[in-house]
Amino acid sequence: MSGQKLGIINLGKAAGKVKFALLDERDIDLINYYAFEARVKVDPDGNGAHIFAYTYNILKGRESGQFLHDFLWERHRGGVAAGWKVVHRNGITVDNRLENLMLVPMDTQLVYDDLPSTKNQEHSLYWMAVQQLQVAPFECSSICLFQHYPSSHVYTKQFSPNGENIHIDHDEVCVYYECHYPPCTNMEKRVREFSICGRCQEVRYCGTFCQQRDWPTHKKFCQERQLYLPLEEESPDR
Repeated sequence: MSGQKLGIINLGKAAGKVKFALLDERDIDLINYYAFEARVKVDPDGNGAHIFAYTYNILKGRESGQFLHDFLWERHRGGVAAGWKVVHRNGITVDNRLENLMLVPMDTQLVYDDLPSTKNQEHSLYWMAVQQLQVAPFECSSICLFQHYPSSHVYTKQFSPNGENIHIDHDEVCVYYECHYPPCTNMEKRVREFSICGRCQEVRYCGTFCQQRDWPTHKKFCQERQLYLPLEEESPDR
């Protein structure tokens, strides 16, 4: 049986880490004409935030874009009627495979309170795909080809249409953080809800499980935070 090929798009940095979007193989050709980035949408009711993939035509500019899940639904299923919206079945808002999208009435209270637990996420296709990236997250090329076989063997081939890496702004200021372990999509519902790495004090985790899993990669870049104290001025020689 042939494997299922999926695209993994590097969206750049958002909520404290590099984010990726998952989409069907037939949509990979979009990278030739569209740009992609991560957008953080804060819940107006104060229930944290969610990260979505945003796309726009390179020739028309960023203002012409829309959320990737809306774009893909219109591309394959047609326009969305007034009073309806596109949502993600599994609660992973960057998993934009068509089979993971569905239409619901606009007033449907789908706030992703029942996000998959870390244990259940381990078995998700998104988790498997991102976990297979064998380089540091911020060094990944703009798109990867992910191939999943029924036997659960996973292969990835990384490539970029222009041979360049995505520029990532490391000075981004975050209000809500997502768990730093790349495959995990758990995000804070309250400011400073997640525990912070005690060594570098820069990245946050939803629990010890993800922090331990991420350590083999994170330790290569984790540096102990130094306290810089002003030096006392030396007295001039008399």
